[in-house]
Amino acid sequence: MGLDPELVYDLVQKVRAKTSHTLIAKLTPNTADVVGLAKAAEAAGADCLAMINTIKAIAIDIRTRKPILGNITGGLSGPAVKPIALCQIWEVYKAVKIPIIGMGGATDYQDVIEFLLAGARAVALGTVNFVDPGAAPRILADLEKYLVENNIKDINELVGAAHS
Repeated sequence: MGLDPELVYDLVQKVRAKTSHTLIAKLTPNTADVVGLAKAAEAAGADCLAMINTIKAIAIDIRTRKPILGNITGGLSGPAVKPIALCQIWEVYKAVKIPIIGMGGATDYQDVIEFLLAGARAVALGTVNFVDPGAAPRILADLEKYLVENNIKDINELVGAAHS
């Protein structure tokens, strides 16, 4: 369903008709046309996009010669997906007017800045929290230091700045 722009449009439109709350559409990266999905969600009334979700992946046990996960495949997340997330956010930023929440592999303030430069207005932290439960306050402090050191008065100056 999340791979078909028409179905994404229909679902978002139906949800939009049922609520006046902020509607965030989370897009799958497992597509050749993330821009089409983003445009469909925006046209149907999404207020914001969340990008990206996990990427379909598999791991195989070399001793048993069987997939490790009971469900055969699972979702790859963490730092390995960051370049894909940045690329898809970069492409979608140029195509829509609504804000993007970037996610997928951010582990430090530099990663957060990359997401902002690509076009994200906010950045979610996921996998890093399993490794470092104090990641969010550390990243925020480092980000604030970066802004001061670089004389950036408003973090929004970074949003999409790599497109200039």
